[in-house]
Order: sequence, then structure tokens, then C-alpha cells
Amino acid sequence: MVHNDVCITPCGPDARRRIVQDLSPVTANRPNLFFVGLMGAGKTTVGRTVARRLNYPFFDSDHELEARCGVRIPVIFEHEGEAGFRDREAQVIAELTSQSGIVLATGGGAVLREANRAALKANGTVVYLRASPHDLWLRTRHDRNRPLLQTEDPKGRLEALYAERDPLYREVADFIIETGKPTVAQLANMVLMQLEMAGFVFPPADIAPEAAEAEPPAQDTHS
Repeated sequence: MVHNDVCITPCGPDARRRIVQDLSPVTANRPNLFFVGLMGAGKTTVGRTVARRLNYPFFDSDHELEARCGVRIPVIFEHEGEAGFRDREAQVIAELTSQSGIVLATGGGAVLREANRAALKANGTVVYLRASPHDLWLRTRHDRNRPLLQTEDPKGRLEALYAERDPLYREVADFIIETGKPTVAQLANMVLMQLEMAGFVFPPADIAPEAAEAEPPAQDTHS
């Protein structure tokens, strides 16, 4: 389905009907919203905008991890490697997904661990913000705070990460939003529209259209 140049891709055959049936009990009992996707997809900015519109607290798992450790993610990678970082990330994901009534932007690699995927699926509605590797490269090519892209071929690295992780994002996602040219406000509107269709209950005033934002989706800092 295309709306305002945004492509909404429900997951699986006859998915629009299944989204309404499957998500209603989830949002009624565990009213959380989780964003997944590769680095640069806009999870943090779109998630924060949606949280503000829903009047929900917003969390970013990478930012939460940095706050707890007192250092930036590249430093964690340098001293503990990716495995150490993933261990810490899993602890944060487990704690945050156990809360109720939050919006969470996850790190790009959070879906690599089965326990994280299970926690996301069991405790809320999952939105996959999907972007092509080329678009992600354009958004992240000047960012030095992404350890996995500090290679001679960051675009090739993004393509490899996409090939590895896209199936995992699709596995956990309740619906997928293709990002690209739309603004943050447009993408937030699409998320809220899909939540409303899925039976997510919130006051109508909370989803009133906001003034369009000029900038494209932010380049979130997730690994």
C-alpha cells in the first residue's frame, strides 16, 4: 500500500487482515512499540516523534547502553569486541522490553540474538523501518560513530549487513515501512495509521497531523 509516497508492507500473505487480528491482543495487553532496522534507517528520530505523539516515554537501547557504561559505543567495541557489546545490549533489551507503555528504538544488530527477537515479539508491536543499502550509505557515510562501518568499503559492509539482517527484521516485524524521501512527520503518520488499523487504542488528539518537517529521517546511531 502506498500513501503519501510511503510504501507500507504488511508481513506475510493476507497480512493486512492478519495484522488487525494478531496485533489487537498484543497492544491491549502489552502496549509497547518497538522499532527495528539497520543503522541510519531513522529509528531514533521517528520513534521519538511517535512517542511524543502518543505521550509515551521513549528509549533508545544504544543511548541507554552508553549512559550505563559511561562511554560511547565505539569504545565498548574497542575494549570488549562485538560479542561483549552484544552481551550488554541483550541485558538492556531484556530490561526495556519488560516495561509497559513505551516506545523503543533498538540497535541495528539487536535482532541477531534469538532471545532479543523473542522479547521484542512477545512484548509489543514491532515496526521495521526499511531502507536500501544505498540510501543507508548516503545517510551514514560521514558518520565516524559506527564501528561496523569503519572499513575500506562501508557501502559493501552495509550491503552485507542488509543481506544478513533483513530476514531477521522481517521475522520480528508486525509491519514494515519503506523509508526514503518522506519526512519524519510523514513516516510517523504512517506508523500511527498502521497502529490505528491494528487496534492500538489511543486518544484521537494524539494522532493529529503535525506540521511537516523539512529534514529526512535522522541517521540513528545504532550498530
